[in-house]
Amino acid sequence: MLTWQWLGRVAYADAVSRMEALRARILDGDEAAQTLLLVEHPAVITLGRSADRAHVLASADALAARGVTLAPSTRGGDVTYHGPGQLVAYPVVRLDRGVVAHVERLARAAIDVAASFGVSARFDRACPGVWVEDRKLASLGVHVHRRVAIHGLALNVTTALDAFELIVPCGLRNARVTSLAAESGRSPALAEVAAAFAAAFGAAPSPLHSSTASVE
Repeated sequence: MLTWQWLGRVAYADAVSRMEALRARILDGDEAAQTLLLVEHPAVITLGRSADRAHVLASADALAARGVTLAPSTRGGDVTYHGPGQLVAYPVVRLDRGVVAHVERLARAAIDVAASFGVSARFDRACPGVWVEDRKLASLGVHVHRRVAIHGLALNVTTALDAFELIVPCGLRNARVTSLAAESGRSPALAEVAAAFAAAFGAAPSPLHSSTASVE
């Protein structure tokens, strides 16, 4: 049974450590360790396995001035930004239908959440992500080892969209980025959106789902 946890604001490296620890337990046979982690990160630019460092447009000094750090990532994809106001979903799960089905399940959950706020979104496999017309609402990237997946999806809720000017988002030079707040005119709390995402993803309620942690 997949349970979920809303952890609040967690540093990127700490979230990765949590994911890897859960994956190790699953690989050791502890299926109860399968968990949907829902977090918000302090400002960080992550570089996926196929990242082009030139897609980070800001200098080291400019990033430091904005309090943005850089971090390598084992997920697929290029360069992306995480920061306050963005919900990041990390399902640590054993795959039973393959990677594409897993990514589509993540995208569908984000689309369902967007719809609950009156925003019509779609999944694009050619330019992986969740889109509102030509504006990117959520980014996707996973890592799978022995059929157990980590990483996941980043959904812009009330994210400061000018932060994406620091990068070429996911390597797409002409892509615009949007958020639920920009599209709906509402600014929901991340905890509210986390609960909606967990329900849409099909995670079961758990005594752990209301736990919060702030690690920076």
